[in-house]
Amino acid sequence: MRMLNTWGILFSHPNDFTPVCTTELAQVMKLMPEFNRLGVKVIALSCNSVESHVKWIEDIKSYASLTGQEFPYPIIEDKSRKLITLLGMLDPAERDQETGLPMSARAVYIIDPNKKMRLSILYPATTGRNFDEILRTIESLQLTEKYKVATPVNWKKGDDVMIDPSVSDEEAKKCYSDINTIYVPSGKTYMRVVPQPTDT
Repeated sequence: MRMLNTWGILFSHPNDFTPVCTTELAQVMKLMPEFNRLGVKVIALSCNSVESHVKWIEDIKSYASLTGQEFPYPIIEDKSRKLITLLGMLDPAERDQETGLPMSARAVYIIDPNKKMRLSILYPATTGRNFDEILRTIESLQLTEKYKVATPVNWKKGDDVMIDPSVSDEEAKKCYSDINTIYVPSGKTYMRVVPQPTDT
């Protein structure tokens, strides 16, 4: 699978047949309709072999309660650790019990259609990722790529947004008819709230 002119996420996990990783890849499997809706290609990556991935996928599908379905995204083998090292996804604190070699970290990269990394997050091995937050971030990135807005704290699709500070008040009035400027003690007018722009 190649990411040609699409959004994508590349995420690494420390090891196959481990509890946290199984829950994560199962959750991504469940969320694939949402990733597809957003036009996002999903690729997983670890230091385990393809043979290990193929066997482990059955556990992932079982945990996701999606047995009998085709696994919807690839898991790349990187036993040589070349790709993981190049991408900065190696965790020196996590070691393979058999070989003693460092394992891949619990990392996530969001990549835009121009192949530019737009977000990178590195989680501790003991902390599972929140893929609903990854989806929320992609929705924010796609929205703010199209419109001169920014999404505030805890924003969800459909919530109000902020006008980007680079937009002058004059330009904002031409673009948005319903601007709510929130008063702040400084008297500056940068807290400009508008409904989320839509194409319809």
